[in-house]
Amino acid sequence: LARAHGHEVMIELPMEPTGYPDNDPGPYTLLSSGGADDVAVKLDWLLARATGYFGVTNYLGDRFATSDEGVNALMTHLRQRGLVFLDDGSMRRRPGAFARASADRVIDEEQSPAAILRQFTALEAAAKTNGAALGTGFSYPVTVEAAARWTAGLEARGLQLAPASAMTRRPGR
Repeated sequence: LARAHGHEVMIELPMEPTGYPDNDPGPYTLLSSGGADDVAVKLDWLLARATGYFGVTNYLGDRFATSDEGVNALMTHLRQRGLVFLDDGSMRRRPGAFARASADRVIDEEQSPAAILRQFTALEAAAKTNGAALGTGFSYPVTVEAAARWTAGLEARGLQLAPASAMTRRPGR
């Protein structure tokens, strides 16, 4: 449905967080202890759940992000499929030659219209300072409503909305 309305689509990959298994994102969670073969099997299953996506993003995953073997396997498989990786900012400093972007802010960690608007205001300031800024969020009704209100006045504020794919850094470009 999102794609039919001209929006980009991404798949959210469950990744091992701190506190796992008490904090368990699901049965196909990418684990820091899993190794390259485990990542490949789980990634194949996860990517087969949908079509029309241009990339993936992390769901949780601070512990998985510390696994060189796991992250390298993930990025190798994504690169082979021509998919980008957009993280919530948690992997911003991680090196690697793969198509990626890191969010400057997660806009809806606090799910209230006022809190989301504050995050949008901070993104605007970052975009004016740096030339661009990337925010991520979930499709909570409060997030969608706040985003619709916020985007209505972008042009008057001298800003332009761009798709996440436009923020992706690609090796060799």
